[in-house]
Amino acid sequence: MDTTPHPGDTPAAQDGAQEYPPVPADTKDWTWVLARPCPECGFVAADVTPDRVGAAVRDAVPRYVRVLAREGVRGRPDPSTWSPLEYAAHVRDVFSVFDVRLMAMVEDDDPLFANWDQDAAAVQADYAHQDPAAVARELEVAGERVATRFDALTPDRWERPGRRSNGSVFTIRTLGQYFVHDVVHHLHDVRG
Repeated sequence: MDTTPHPGDTPAAQDGAQEYPPVPADTKDWTWVLARPCPECGFVAADVTPDRVGAAVRDAVPRYVRVLAREGVRGRPDPSTWSPLEYAAHVRDVFSVFDVRLMAMVEDDDPLFANWDQDAAAVQADYAHQDPAAVARELEVAGERVATRFDALTPDRWERPGRRSNGSVFTIRTLGQYFVHDVVHHLHDVRG
């Protein structure tokens, strides 16, 4: 059997992954999870204080790593929903984005966060064709980094503000709640 890549072969054709169009953009403003429980994953933002964020991340990371070790991790449940691999790559990047945002809130007065388009990031970084083992390692490193940054916070910093480019205002407390929801919700998405 000839396994040599040929001109025109896509990375997916070479590694057995399916080709899918980009997932439709998620245009919802998820900040509502700060005011009421998420009916899909059951997350309750009010239950999370900044001193609990690190533990929540450390609890989630090995669950994502187990998901990434599953057979069929590249398969989408349908063409418009990310695969478990794509969700895990997204969460890895969420760890890094929120680490930078938290650092800015600690070091600066009311910073304006750089815009991050999660859907464009998924396409540009080709989440669907990344190596699951590499994503697992990177997720562990990025998760520990952001968990450690939250662990270092003292309560006198919890109400420091920061703003998203769309005008959403956060404190370190609500940023942590919003962030943990993303992590927990995607575990629900991948049945982790």
